[in-house]
Amino acid sequence: MTDAHETAADPSLRTTGGAPPDDAGSSVTQAPIPLLEPREGIPPVIADATALAEVTAAFAAGHGPVAVDAERASGYRYGQRAYLVQLRREGAGSALIDPVACPDLSGLGAAIADAEWVLHAATQDLPCLRDIGMVPTRIFDTELAGRLAGFPRVGLGAMVENVLGFVLEKGHSAVDWSTRPLPEPWLRYAALDVELLVDLRDALEKELDRQGKLDWARQEFDAIASAPPAEPRRDPWRRTSGMHKVRRRRQLAVVRELWQTRDRIAQRRDVSPGKVLGDAAIVEAALALPANAHALAALNGFGRINRRQLEQWQTAVDRARGLSESQLPQPGQPVTGPPPPRAWADKDPAAAARLSAARAGVTALAERLNMPQENLITPDTVRRVCWEPPATVDADSVSAALAGHGARPWQVEQVTPVLVTALSQAVA
Repeated sequence: MTDAHETAADPSLRTTGGAPPDDAGSSVTQAPIPLLEPREGIPPVIADATALAEVTAAFAAGHGPVAVDAERASGYRYGQRAYLVQLRREGAGSALIDPVACPDLSGLGAAIADAEWVLHAATQDLPCLRDIGMVPTRIFDTELAGRLAGFPRVGLGAMVENVLGFVLEKGHSAVDWSTRPLPEPWLRYAALDVELLVDLRDALEKELDRQGKLDWARQEFDAIASAPPAEPRRDPWRRTSGMHKVRRRRQLAVVRELWQTRDRIAQRRDVSPGKVLGDAAIVEAALALPANAHALAALNGFGRINRRQLEQWQTAVDRARGLSESQLPQPGQPVTGPPPPRAWADKDPAAAARLSAARAGVTALAERLNMPQENLITPDTVRRVCWEPPATVDADSVSAALAGHGARPWQVEQVTPVLVTALSQAVA
């Protein structure tokens, strides 16, 4: 153990200036210490079956929680696949695994399945880990723990600095992790990301316990670990940046055709869709409805595209121009829940009054509990209960409504009294 890690082990030497606001009297007792090297050095990248089997055996024989992280190539490659997986466990040390060379990590996942996995912002990494066969049964999410505990900054660097007193170099977070071979500075950064993750977990567990929120956190972690894979988005082309400018159905059809063409090209090339054609160019073409490739070339975003590619994009525009009225997309998306809150006052003034009272009560409760409102209860849940409240407003009916919308038991317990008061006052 280095001197820096001895410092981490001694709570009296930790930085506490970033502790939750309700921790009265906290102050920085020592300048944060730069964490420059993993304690056992940079581990070799695992890129073959033999080395993977050795790491799997080592982690199976280790003990305690397993720190897990994954690096993607967002903005560079198509999709959200993992290009590096980092792990650390007591008794096994750290490991860096190349999931391109070792695409099936289900054996490793099974070897540590019974352990608690410690991740930071778990919902970001779990989908790409699931794709390579790594599925936890128990997790501890240090970012979510920080939110529930009331820390104002919950990025990994900020949490490690404020809780443990170390500075992590974060300069490589947005690099192209599909690069091979990975440069040594990137590997050092990746190894350091899991170096103190279990230490951070232990400190946050103590803080949550001190605040009486540990069981709440465990319920949240269980919900994340047991959640099924997300359903594919319906009409993902509607999320094109700048869509608010596109009003006519024919123009919407151009957006759809260009988006789908771009997606097929990006998938085939394995590049980020934005590197094929920008959202701004798609919207520009939709608004202009160019009649030919020459007119298309005059639009922003298309001027430097070669002739063959211009014809490809114009073909997509022409497909949209040739659709019958019945084939054109409808403006907006089908609404499955309440209308936008801004429309409530006209559609249902009583519901608008309920929502206003509920929002005020939830805001006040979140402030008392020292956590973000969205972690106390999702805004969508509040809207749904206020739009269609129980026929009889009481603790049992409101609790049942909240649970029916997916609220965890701790959320139901905390929020029910607030909503009962808000709904009853609005009715009165």
